[in-house]
Amino acid sequence: MPNPALSDAQISAALATLPGWSHDSAAGKLTRAWRFADFREAFAFLTRVAFEAEAQGHHPEIFNCWAAVELKLNTHDAGGRVTQKDVALARAVSALAE
Repeated sequence: MPNPALSDAQISAALATLPGWSHDSAAGKLTRAWRFADFREAFAFLTRVAFEAEAQGHHPEIFNCWAAVELKLNTHDAGGRVTQKDVALARAVSALAE
């Protein structure tokens, strides 16, 4: 099933409900960074993210350096643009971080 790219207005509306997330319009990605107490806590979070991403059939770019984690989301089959699929994963990941 195709994943249509969201307009800038749709992305802005979604971001209003996703605290901490931003839109890197130049790269066409939703992004968010977290800082954890240590590597173990960061990696535990990433493990939960991996299970959720796999369940949704959507896989983020993941960057990890010790206690810092950054995720970047876009949809490859939409030309590397942001879709509702990215918003759904962002919501789920945000819930995991709480």
